[in-house]
Amino acid sequence: MYKNKCPDGRNNICGIKIKELRQALPEKTSQRQIAELLQKEGIDVDKNAVQRIESGQRFITDIELQVLSKIFHVTCDELLDNKI
Repeated sequence: MYKNKCPDGRNNICGIKIKELRQALPEKTSQRQIAELLQKEGIDVDKNAVQRIESGQRFITDIELQVLSKIFHVTCDELLDNKI
């Protein structure tokens, strides 16, 4: 049987890295601010969606991943490079 979850039960492998990158930004950046940046790029998400991505409760699309990599100035591979 196929499983669409990480071994730890999370629905994505990049949420942890996204949270780390957000918290490492020079100025304190909220989940709401990340949602606004995503919205400017045409991704329809709100603060709650960002929270759910970071906590692993929400699946993330390849389009969202691409825009997040642009926002954080990293590659998609870097976002996916979480040791699970």
